[in-house]
Amino acid sequence: MKPLKLKPALKEIIWGGQKLKQLYHNDAMDNIAEAWVLSCHKDGQSVVDGGEFDGRPLGEALVNAGAEALGTHWEENGGFPILIKLIDAKERLSVQVHPDDDYAREHENDSGKTEAWYLLDCDAGAELIFGFRERLSKEALRKEIAAGTLLPHVNAVSVKAGDVAFIPAGTLHAIGGGILLAEVQQSSNTTYRVFDYNRKDKTGNTRELHVEKALDVLNTEPIHADFSPLGQREAHTGYAKTLLAQCDYFSMTLLEITNTYESVADETSFVSLLALSGGGALTAAGEALPLYTGDSIFIPAGTGAFSLQGALQVLETRI
Repeated sequence: MKPLKLKPALKEIIWGGQKLKQLYHNDAMDNIAEAWVLSCHKDGQSVVDGGEFDGRPLGEALVNAGAEALGTHWEENGGFPILIKLIDAKERLSVQVHPDDDYAREHENDSGKTEAWYLLDCDAGAELIFGFRERLSKEALRKEIAAGTLLPHVNAVSVKAGDVAFIPAGTLHAIGGGILLAEVQQSSNTTYRVFDYNRKDKTGNTRELHVEKALDVLNTEPIHADFSPLGQREAHTGYAKTLLAQCDYFSMTLLEITNTYESVADETSFVSLLALSGGGALTAAGEALPLYTGDSIFIPAGTGAFSLQGALQVLETRI
């Protein structure tokens, strides 16, 4: 199978803004909070844009391609392994937590969710919530949530563009208002909200909280917030690369291309390319695909050598 260019599944949520509406030229939604740029999840699949599988969900195209397109690192324990998003948080998200694999499979028929964020743009004073300021017992935490007094106990950290947040399952977290980011995560849509600022949706209802399930999975120990990339920036002729985050589920690397970047999609993993800014092209499997801000390309495992040309920043993800 040749590389696939993808159209995202777009999500309208009350905290979303206008940046992704403009990027994807969509006037049908009031806001776009999330663009699922690489997804086979049942709640929103990316769609192939052009070529043999044009207009078909990515999952259907991969069924035709076979498991070898995902690579030998993939283990078939819940479907396609990751989900990649662009998130435009005009307003702050709920304070929330995600379960690990064991809990999610038992209670939600879904994968767990470990994730990582690469911050693309931040308003002055933007913050992330990342864990707790001090240790709380589950009973104390339940009382603070019920009383609406959780926020004084959370760890709110000022952030800037270029920061990287790695968020293991079980970590309390929230994206603050005025942040645009790229997210790589396990392929899961299970979120347990513990506080949502008492806001209401379009129908005037407050959104559901999931306190007891959250208490089952929360790590209530304080966590040190270090939002620097995992690796050092490596400068090469024509490009630079920085390992942003790496875990058992994925690795994500920032590519800053000024001329040409060359790499290989070997048999171990597919390669996801998400253009974060600029423009250029991908050359692989004997053809070229244009690549501009917001574009997503799936390169099957075993494709072999590929190259990127142009002046652009790209998020490269492998499993």
